[in-house]
Parts: sequence; C-alpha cells; structure tokens
Amino acid sequence: MWQNVGGLLRGTCGQLGQTVGLPCGALAPGPHWWRPCGGSWAQKIHQDGSGRGLDEEDIRRAREARLKKTPRPQLSDSSRERKVPASRISRLANFGGLAVGLGLGALAEVAKKSLPGGRLQSEGGSPLGSSPFLSEANAERIVQTLCTVRGAALKVGQMLSIQDNSFISPQLQRIFERVRQSADFMPRWQMLRVLEEELGRNWQAKVASLEEVPFAAASIGQVHQGMLRDGTEVAVKIQYPGVAQSIQSDVQNLLAVLKLSAALPEGLFAEQSLQALQQELAWECDYRREAACAQNFRQLLAGDPFFRVPAVVKELCTTRVLGMELAGGVPLDQCRGLSQDTRNQICFQLLRLCLQELFEFRFMQTDPNWANFLYDASSHQVTLLDFGASREFGTEFTDHYIEVVKAAADGDRDRVLQESRDLKFLTGFETKAFSDAHVEAVMILGEPFATQGPYDFGAGDTARRIQGLIPVLLRHRLRPPPEETYALHRKLAGAFLACARLRAHIACRDLFQDTYHRYWASRQPDTATASSLLTKGGLGVDPS
Repeated sequence: MWQNVGGLLRGTCGQLGQTVGLPCGALAPGPHWWRPCGGSWAQKIHQDGSGRGLDEEDIRRAREARLKKTPRPQLSDSSRERKVPASRISRLANFGGLAVGLGLGALAEVAKKSLPGGRLQSEGGSPLGSSPFLSEANAERIVQTLCTVRGAALKVGQMLSIQDNSFISPQLQRIFERVRQSADFMPRWQMLRVLEEELGRNWQAKVASLEEVPFAAASIGQVHQGMLRDGTEVAVKIQYPGVAQSIQSDVQNLLAVLKLSAALPEGLFAEQSLQALQQELAWECDYRREAACAQNFRQLLAGDPFFRVPAVVKELCTTRVLGMELAGGVPLDQCRGLSQDTRNQICFQLLRLCLQELFEFRFMQTDPNWANFLYDASSHQVTLLDFGASREFGTEFTDHYIEVVKAAADGDRDRVLQESRDLKFLTGFETKAFSDAHVEAVMILGEPFATQGPYDFGAGDTARRIQGLIPVLLRHRLRPPPEETYALHRKLAGAFLACARLRAHIACRDLFQDTYHRYWASRQPDTATASSLLTKGGLGVDPS
C-alpha cells in the first residue's frame, strides 16, 4: 500500500514506522525518509517549540487535516520489492523460463480437462477463444514474469488490460488486469544507484525528503513522494535500469510467448504496428522529452477550468528521473460511485479534451491508462499525468481524419469510404466485404457524434458489434493503417471505454459539430494561403 504521508507534522512514515534522521552521507538500514544533513525534523521541532508535546487541540487539527487531504492513488497490496533484471541476458532468461513453464502448464491443463468431468471449450464471446495455455497456473506465471521484468513487456500488458473482451479473450484480459495492478518496485539499493547516476552523489541536497517506498509502480518506472526545501510536495519518477536498452527484445519476447498461447489473432501485430509501439516506448523512456511535453500541455491548458497539469521540477529532471508537483485525486475507474451528473461531466470533459488535443492542439497524450487521470472531488477537476506517449499530428492527417468523423456523424456511408481512402486507410482495391466492414465499424464508432441528444454509453452494444467485424477486418486488410492511428485509436478507445464504464449520458453531437466548425475556421488562413500560391503558380504548379 502507499505510505500514509499525511499528518500535521509529517513525523511518521505511515506503515513504515518512524522517520529516521540521517547523519551526513549515511543511509540507515530499514524504512525511512531521506533528507539532507542538518538535523531531523524531530530535532528542529524540539528546538523551536516548547517541548510540551501534542495536546488534544493539536490532535484534533491533525485529524481534520488528514480527513480534508485530497486522496491519492495507492500501491497495490500485491506489489512487492523485487530486483529489476537489468541485462538483456537476465531478461531473456526470465522469458525463457516463462515459455517452458507455460508449456508444462498447458500439458497439465490438457491432461486435467481430458479426465472425466473436465471440459475444453472457449470462454466468452471473444474471437480469440480459450486456450489451455491460459490456465490459472499459467496466468500466474505470466503475471509474475511481467511484473518482474517490467519495461516494454509490462507496458504491452497494461495496454491490453484496458481493452474490452471483444478484442482479447476474457482469460487474457483478467491476466493483464492483474498485471496492471501488480507492478513490483525495485529495491532501495537499485533505486539509489539510478538516483546517483542521474542526479549525482549529492542528490539528497536537491530535496528535503524522499520516501523510500514508491506510491506507484508501473512499466517503465516507479514514483516516490518527496518534498522540496521550500515545502513543495513532489512526485519523483525513477526509471527501472535496463528497460530503455531492451525495448525491442522485450516486445519480441512477449509476442513470442503470446503467440505460443494462441492468445492473439494472427496478423494483429504487423511489422508496422510493432515499429510504432517500439517508437512510443522509446519516447516514454526519455524523461527529458516527457518533461518538455508536460510543460507544453501545462501551457496549452493554462486557462482550462477542468483540467490541470502539474508543474515540472527542472532540478529533478534527467533522462531517467522526472520530478513533478505532487497531484491528488482518484483514477477514473474509481469514480463509478459518483452521481450520474458528476460522471456525465467528467466524461464530457474527457471527450472534449480528446477532440481538443487532436483538432486544436494537434498534440495528444495518447496513453489512456485510468491512473493518468486523477479526479479531485474537492475542486471538481482532473489532473493529467504521464506525458511520455505524447505526440504531434500533422494537418495532412487531421484534415482528412476530421472529415471521416464528420461523414460518420452525418450518416454518409459513401463519404466515409471515400474519406478513408483519402486518409490512406484503404487502398481502393479492397474486397466489398472488407469495405463494408470498415464503413460499418466507422459508423458504429461515430454513433455518439450522430445521435441527437444525450448518448447512453452504458447501454450501447458497441463492443459486441465491433467484435463481429474484427475477423473480416483482420483477414482482408491490404495495407496497414496510417502510423498515427495506432496511438490515436488506443486513446479514443480508452476514452470511450471510460465513458461506458462510468455509464455516462453525453450530448456528443453538438460537441463534435462545434469542434468541426472551429477546426476549419482555424485552418482557413492556411488553406487560403495554399490556394493563393497555387493560383499564382507559386509552388511551381500550372494553375491551368
């Protein structure tokens, strides 16, 4: 669990026990907060105060402060301290052991189900079916391996965990959901080594305190709570050693294991999609790039009444360490108990942000992980986190993409097909079966923007209807989709799934129509300039 760092005087460290004052250059064994030399807070309190201790009024104020404190995400109960294998050989050994274990586990599962009373049949309605490789024992093997190696392999698992079971089997979804919630954290010595390599041996001088146990552990790194000397609370993200150097091998190793289990449809991870994934993971391992993206978003959303972006702490930013202002709130998947009106507002704002990112900023944070959106009920705001997967979109893409969405919103199937070809989603030589399936999928996904009045995301059967089209789309596709769509569609799918999980009722048509008109109004100067140049032959084009 996250450490309870609240408290009036911050003299304790939650479940870890008492704070320990450190002598110069020393790190005492056991759990503690690190702080620079110059005496512990406890010493300073006794020096400055009367030494009378806490009376009933002090205790009352402390309790009220804790009750009012904004909730913050917590480390999973199943997370535990475990060394990150940093070399490629040690990481490969983990995947090799997993493959052997899965094979033996599958044989045991087949034998068990072949006995009287056993049963071999597919589970759920997923096109991926069921597999003896995905037994409970093997599921545990996959979870343990991914939580140990972390890095790119765990990132892929977390991406798949937020898909619904129309895309991956219910068995595999449950496995990756456990992966998403159970990332382990590296031991103190390994974390300290990264801090010293990135911030120098005197890194302790940059902070007043830093909590030893992280409050979040993810695929690329883990996050610790700390405090600057001016009293500002910060979140310090520290990257796992070796993950940046092993992206390509990790992804290939994980895909090999998943293909072994027949858990993914053939052709789903084409060469182009694998390259896009590896590029995105390389971005996420560059914390300097993420800091720049966060600062860009902070400027773009400076006047936004609903979304906020924490400030970057420049003195704590390197390639593998990122310090930002600490944010409070709960992830979106923990907002299901809120009122219908509040859930509607959250989801409306989420969709507004998606449209704004794509068609106004043309710069989007593309990771839809629930924990990247923290809702603070006290301010009725959402804090945005994790900008490593942020990317730009060119107008040559957005000009066509917005027309595809507009055609779907207008119910114009012929224009959906033509705009998809203009976008280079299709070649124009696809079979009629594929073209029909593609148009139908676009029309289904465009229904929220086509519906007059509030659209009920919770009552829709979108997942089931798309599920029936997947086999045709996978079997007959002639070309990979545009590179931009891999990350974009994951973000949009995550936003739609969040709206469905929160059972939101949102009037989306007016939201999109307003976005559409604003988009082309902002593009008029560009299109007018291009038209003028063509007319004058300024681009070397014969105007006749």
